[in-house]
Amino acid sequence: MFKVKMVRIISFFLLFLSFSLCAYGENATEKSLIEVLRIEGAISPVAADRLEKALKTAVQENALCLIVQLDTPGGLDTSMRQMVKTIMNSKIPVVVYVSPKGARAASAGVFITLASHIAVMAPGTNIGAAHPVTLGPTSGMSKEMKEKVTNDAVAYIKSIAQKRERNVEWAEKAVRESVSITDEEALKLGIIDFVAEDMPSLLKKLNGRKVKVGKNALVFNTDGAVLHFTEISFREKILQTLADPNIAYILLMVGIWGIILEFFHPGALLPGIAGGICLLLSLFSLQILPFNSVGIILIILSVILFVLETQIPSYGALTIGGIISLALGSLMLIEPSAIYISISLKSIFVVVGITSLIFIFIISYGIKAQFKKSVTGLEGMVGEIGIAKGDLAPNGKIQIHGEIWNAIVQGEEVIKKGEEVEVIKIKGMKLIVKKNKIKEV
Repeated sequence: MFKVKMVRIISFFLLFLSFSLCAYGENATEKSLIEVLRIEGAISPVAADRLEKALKTAVQENALCLIVQLDTPGGLDTSMRQMVKTIMNSKIPVVVYVSPKGARAASAGVFITLASHIAVMAPGTNIGAAHPVTLGPTSGMSKEMKEKVTNDAVAYIKSIAQKRERNVEWAEKAVRESVSITDEEALKLGIIDFVAEDMPSLLKKLNGRKVKVGKNALVFNTDGAVLHFTEISFREKILQTLADPNIAYILLMVGIWGIILEFFHPGALLPGIAGGICLLLSLFSLQILPFNSVGIILIILSVILFVLETQIPSYGALTIGGIISLALGSLMLIEPSAIYISISLKSIFVVVGITSLIFIFIISYGIKAQFKKSVTGLEGMVGEIGIAKGDLAPNGKIQIHGEIWNAIVQGEEVIKKGEEVEVIKIKGMKLIVKKNKIKEV
């Protein structure tokens, strides 16, 4: 009986110990978890959405912090402001790490880096050039409007720098003068907190560092930290691809031409289905991107001119107008809030070039068709060779393609029966002929 009780007590003790160890292990894992998010390329609504989701996940998992591995040439002003707002209101520390070597935090990336609780750069990286730049029709804005846009950006970046106790003077220069500096210069000027060779070095230098989040002062304890990398989802990959202005532009053109082909060849189905899908995807892309309605109107106008060229012989005038309209519309389609969000000239050149070649071929084919001899009806008889069924002096009958026609000889020559004749013109229902002097060899 005593042995049974001892076995039960030991079993209960071991069970309790195992639960305690599991709970301890779980808590230790939670405390040492660090969420890592990689953001590469232009700052877009997709990047802003990914940051918000990653930070929410990090908070839910009780992570020590969120590390944003950043490499960007800049991007949309609206998306940048959304990301800055997300970082500034974060409940846990956000570390922006400009890496790997050769990466940059330019334009919108400067604002995001300055907004972080801890700013770090890898060797061989750079930061700066935050002057607001616009292309397209907005580039023709007045001097006063440009000054207002610049002053707004300056006030915004200065408020961020003051909040994070970073170099306010340099932050203003980055906007007004588009200055750009290296990682070592950024460290000396107080733009970043330190330089880290790689991720292990970053974690080592973070350990023991104090940071203020809201009203709370926290101390990093990164010993044995476990990194959890937030992978981009399939949906985000699609959205990121569609957020590329070059993809949106190509989808728009493919969609338009697919529907046009279906219109000219009803029942073909494939061009219409593919064109409809591409057109809808391009419209979705343009909702993500800052598009210019004037650019879309010019592209639609170019399509109308190209279609009219196939119906009205303008000898190339409509095609030239269509090419000019398509080129201008393509250049004006995307109205970026940063120079890095635009359609590449290579994409525009390819699309405009292929479209131009197609319609130049159509024009040349149409012009040749106008000068080509008719091959149907009475006009198609001109130039045909027949056989005289009797003497033509000057009237008589000839046989062409098994048909008997009334014929009249041109001039005073007499054509004997069985001789070959050539039709030179038509008069009513009679053929005007002459003797065929070219014999087959």
